[in-house]
Amino acid sequence: MARIKGGLNAKKKHNRVLKLAKGYRGARSKQYRIAKQSVMRALASSYAGRKEKKRQFRQLWIARINAAARLNGLSYSRFMYGLKLAEVDINRKMLSEMAVNDAEGFTALAELAKSKIA
Repeated sequence: MARIKGGLNAKKKHNRVLKLAKGYRGARSKQYRIAKQSVMRALASSYAGRKEKKRQFRQLWIARINAAARLNGLSYSRFMYGLKLAEVDINRKMLSEMAVNDAEGFTALAELAKSKIA
């Protein structure tokens, strides 16, 4: 039986990694061993980054809601507590959109929250 060498499969594997490393500087995009390390680290970081993005957006929404609530004479926590007592079920993303684009609507919610707290 003839001997089968693994050259073609190795080349495919190398090219797959080097394609992912395209755009990296220097040896990171040219040499397989170094490119493989860089790609593995980049893929791990991208996974972590997708999780971190959710945290950062929630933080941004809360900052916007807090700023708008303070314009209406409430702190963020008192505003959210008032909405909870009033049984208003709007998520933070929508509240921050209202704070930026619909000031009158947000003011109405703030007044509702104030009335439920007092």
